[in-house]
Amino acid sequence: MGAFGAHALRDRLSPADLATFETAARYQMYHALALLAVGWLVERGHPRAVLAGRLFIAGIALFSGSLYLLTLAGLRWMGAVTPLGGLAFIAGWLVLALGGPKDLKT
Repeated sequence: MGAFGAHALRDRLSPADLATFETAARYQMYHALALLAVGWLVERGHPRAVLAGRLFIAGIALFSGSLYLLTLAGLRWMGAVTPLGGLAFIAGWLVLALGGPKDLKT
């Protein structure tokens, strides 16, 4: 999505909307990497990794998805949905932190 925004949308979006789109792509990328780590943690028996993964997926859909719709479709009301995605991201990280390394199988 970042490459799409940088190349295909540069001349179509305002600088503010392009920055918003890039923020959505950045958070999507961070949490896609976090989902890879979650998969690794699931294999090692992390007690809450599946829940954290679901929260990250919800965060991507709500946070990044709402920002994509806000910028690409002009649905400004989607900005009200964005904080819910942020809360899902935070909840996912908290869930991971609550099941610490001592709970992992080696």
